[in-house]
Amino acid sequence: MIRIRRAMKSDAAAIGRVHVETWQATYAGLLPDALLAAMSDVRQSAWWSRLLSDPGQARGVFVADDAEMGVVGFGSCGPVRDPPEGLDGTETRVGEVYTLYVEPDFQNLGLGRRLLDALFRQLRADGNDTAVLWMLADNPTRFFYEGMGGARCGERIDTMAGKDVEEVAYAWRNLDAPLVRRKLAAED
Repeated sequence: MIRIRRAMKSDAAAIGRVHVETWQATYAGLLPDALLAAMSDVRQSAWWSRLLSDPGQARGVFVADDAEMGVVGFGSCGPVRDPPEGLDGTETRVGEVYTLYVEPDFQNLGLGRRLLDALFRQLRADGNDTAVLWMLADNPTRFFYEGMGGARCGERIDTMAGKDVEEVAYAWRNLDAPLVRRKLAAED
């Protein structure tokens, strides 16, 4: 059984491991090989340990915890950092999904949907009516976000390890709307 729960500081090493494994699997061919090869479980774990030490930031981090395997996915959210230009002004308060990663062996089991639901619930609890998420434009998981009702609302160019990469933003407006809740509650 896999449960979605709020992350604890003791999850930092597992989150760091999942972070590195999923980046290396998902972004091969999309990001420079040198960047992916240089990723370190130790550095990522230390970063997550610092973040999870701050109760204000830790409240926006959730894990998918398998009874046998431990943490197999995670997601994080909080205040929007870089609002996309495609927001139409009807949004009163915008939050952001920063991360959402599930180990390859545990994908297509509904964990991404369940983590996204936990993140949206947290964003709603924090008073947000809209959620945005930035991702690489060529990332094949964009179809997951489109299937969950995300509407493309922005583009930007970022530089990673000296390579310009195109990113796109997706938005979910009115997080309390029945359509959003139905998509999140749908069975695989």
